[in-house]
Amino acid sequence: MMVVEEERSIEEQLLHLNDQNDDSGCRVTACVILSTLVAVCGSFSFGVAMGYTSAAEIGIMKDLGLSIAQFSAFGSFNTLGSAIGALFSGKMAMSLGRRRTMWVSDILCIIGWFSIALAKDAMWLNIGRISSGIGLGLISYVVPVYIAEVSPKHVRGTFTFTNQILQNCGLAMVYFSGNYINWRTLALIGVLPCFIQAIGLFFVPESPRWLAKVGTDTELENSLLRLRGRDADISREASEIQVVTKMVENDSSSRSTFCDLFQRKYSYTLVVGIGLMLVQQFSGSSAVVAYASTIFRKSGFSVALGSTLLGFFMIPKAMIGVILVDKWGRRPLLLTSASGMSISSILIGIAFTLQKMKLLPNLTPIFTFICLMLYIGTFAIGLGGLPWVTMSEIFPINIKVTAGSIVTLVSFSSSSMVTYAFNFLFEWSTQGTFYIFGGIAGAALLFIWLLVPETKGLSLEEIQTKFIHQPNETNQT
Repeated sequence: MMVVEEERSIEEQLLHLNDQNDDSGCRVTACVILSTLVAVCGSFSFGVAMGYTSAAEIGIMKDLGLSIAQFSAFGSFNTLGSAIGALFSGKMAMSLGRRRTMWVSDILCIIGWFSIALAKDAMWLNIGRISSGIGLGLISYVVPVYIAEVSPKHVRGTFTFTNQILQNCGLAMVYFSGNYINWRTLALIGVLPCFIQAIGLFFVPESPRWLAKVGTDTELENSLLRLRGRDADISREASEIQVVTKMVENDSSSRSTFCDLFQRKYSYTLVVGIGLMLVQQFSGSSAVVAYASTIFRKSGFSVALGSTLLGFFMIPKAMIGVILVDKWGRRPLLLTSASGMSISSILIGIAFTLQKMKLLPNLTPIFTFICLMLYIGTFAIGLGGLPWVTMSEIFPINIKVTAGSIVTLVSFSSSSMVTYAFNFLFEWSTQGTFYIFGGIAGAALLFIWLLVPETKGLSLEEIQTKFIHQPNETNQT
């Protein structure tokens, strides 16, 4: 009875805080901007790793005498390492903190990139690829979580989406420079953002939500003062964070273990988090980005021209999501993204069907290229980055450890499966492959419409309280 009354008292405190003005949370300070820029340095390295094998394939195979099988293994070890990193990402971020976890990631990535740059045989290439992959697996979880936890709520989506922009910057850089820079030098370029991040982390604060979790109230307040400004009134935000953290800690059934994820009150958030990662990958995104040149070649479009135009398109397409995410909201962008991916996939399937029937041979390559750009563009504005934004927002602090690790692992595992299976599917049926992707994107549209909530304009504490106590109503907001 006392526990119930205490929890009710805590909830009343939270409701009282929500009724107050939130002036301090509306400020975007230089510290918030710096913290975000430092965090997304790791995302740039992630983008370099994504496109590295495409740019370095010819040079590595020629210089080290690798077979196709050996190079394919080298490419796949990045995803393997990322899956390993994902298993430990949540636990490490909770036990060491967000900043220290990024430092660990930087060390692993630096070792990995140097190992690749100095490699004399396939063994050192693979060791480097696994090491950097583990580091990138850690970054993929901790970067969006850290940005979400330090950003004011009215710009949280925009700031978290910069993770996607920097990944695209790294990818575009590899596409452009890979034709002119030696593969060893290209690997050293991947080291630079890791060094910048490792130094920059000394000048940014730790996440106030993590500080509240470990019980250092003074450090929590100092962190918020740095983030919101020394003259800001951070009392309301600090109290809200402390109240929700205490509410979670006092819940005797709330423990950060694997089995706790399957409690009924967490089932909704888990379904949303895992579901978004699955539809993100099984709608074909990883395969289309990784094998764009193969698709161009099969359609009859110039690979050189297609790759160049795709590189130019990478950064602007990601900027659209940044501009719209806190204006339109998460749900409209996700629904638009899934719709566009479904339609463009089906149109690409139709283009390959016309090619197989030898109809409109001069128009088919151009039509395929336009639809592929439409697919990548609509992917970027929603399903490309918003699943990570949503993941960083919806999980309560007490299950972010296990839930974040599992969701990240699901993302990398499904990405690996899709990337591996694409060539077999494409050989089986060029048009059938994209009809499958279109169907899955259509199913994603239904999933988003029925289950994915809108979180625009809500603080993390408001989101988490609402999800725990009113999970059936959140998808209607």
